[in-house]
Amino acid sequence: MTASSSGSESLAAQVATAWLNVTRARERAARQQVSAERHERLAAETGRQFHLTMADMHHRMIARHLAAARLQESYARRVTAWLVDRGTRPPVFMTGVAEACGAGSAALTLVGADLSELAVAASNQSARSAQDLEYVLGAGPAVDAARDRRLVAAAGPAIEERWPCYGSALAALGVAAVVAVPLRTPAGSIGALTVFDPRPGWAESGIIIEVAAALSVSGVLIGPDGDPGLYGGADHRPVVHQAAGRLAEQSQCSISDALALIKARAFATGEPLETVAQQITLGASRLD
Repeated sequence: MTASSSGSESLAAQVATAWLNVTRARERAARQQVSAERHERLAAETGRQFHLTMADMHHRMIARHLAAARLQESYARRVTAWLVDRGTRPPVFMTGVAEACGAGSAALTLVGADLSELAVAASNQSARSAQDLEYVLGAGPAVDAARDRRLVAAAGPAIEERWPCYGSALAALGVAAVVAVPLRTPAGSIGALTVFDPRPGWAESGIIIEVAAALSVSGVLIGPDGDPGLYGGADHRPVVHQAAGRLAEQSQCSISDALALIKARAFATGEPLETVAQQITLGASRLD
């Protein structure tokens, strides 16, 4: 089996998973609709505010499940078309997320309980570079949104005023505005969705918040049918962690200190984090 045919089979499997999740999301929305209608009937019969509150909650869940279905369907259709036409690069799930948020690029970051980054998925290289900046510096909109569990938005000079190092580097990438929304679950925040240069008014419209809710609540990321890898589009930075382990052994320091050294070298040289890490794993650099 060639690498090309193997890749096609993998993409076809991802399409099948996406369509299955479309069906599941729509089924969940239908169940929520039944519950909403029941509470609306009870509200009319009893006049109790409780039932109106519950109906409103179910309607919000309906919107999120349907939004999740649309994201999955968009991805499935894009990949299906690519498998027929064979463009230059297979579509990624995050491209549809960015478009749903009214932006050209977006990144999604999953974090642990200590806010350390576990994985990142990006719609394109620009979004990936911006998210790498946050990982290296430990500061930026996704970090703040995940920590504070609220929407974070900044544009123009306000970006550099809020995050001096991150802001200047982001401007060098040509990004003029950024919006980050926490990914909430009943257990707390699991990360953030960051959108770069959204259309005017989209941050205030609530659309980006709804997309983030669809990603985190409707099983796209977690749950029995969730995919934390976003159909192969997420990076868990294995090379970076491997390099940190090697450097820690060489320098007789902790893993966290080694990781900090790698990040500092990447920021100082302007090289991609993975490039610095690769040099360490290959023995080409010891960061002495």
